[in-house]
Amino acid sequence: MKKKPFVLMLAILLTLALSACSSNGDNSNGNKAEEPIEPTVSVKEMVDKMLADIEQPNLMELDADGVKQQYHVDLGLLEEYSVRIPMMNVKSNELAILKVKDAKDISDVEEAVKKRAADVQKSFEQYLPDQYENAKNYKIVTKGNYVLFVISDQADAFVKSFERFFEQK
Repeated sequence: MKKKPFVLMLAILLTLALSACSSNGDNSNGNKAEEPIEPTVSVKEMVDKMLADIEQPNLMELDADGVKQQYHVDLGLLEEYSVRIPMMNVKSNELAILKVKDAKDISDVEEAVKKRAADVQKSFEQYLPDQYENAKNYKIVTKGNYVLFVISDQADAFVKSFERFFEQK
């Protein structure tokens, strides 16, 4: 006789737990979770602002050939990009924002960026141990069609700065 109330109570608790965990894909702003806010500035402006706010060693902008060679990415997949690498090969710091034309290509771009991270690590592995450690702690963050890649001892600050471009104003 005592099993029925226990089973009933267990079923009610399970139902409540499942309904509390479910989601309809909307966030608190009423926007669909898969439709992030589009930044109002270009990728280059994003990178310039981030570098103005977060001090880094001297970084130079990579041209299209440099991006294609060093990042192993098909530039045809990108709508816009800005990539900064060290002027001299004594620092591992890098900053790149790549805007992908089609969301289906994001995983290909992320894989290309991971290959770049491995290349940077390899170049410092036997050369400068502190820069090798820095290169191992890279960050890749994707927001909508944008991919952020950063190697820096201040990578978390770059991620926060990047995410601010996607906040509701």
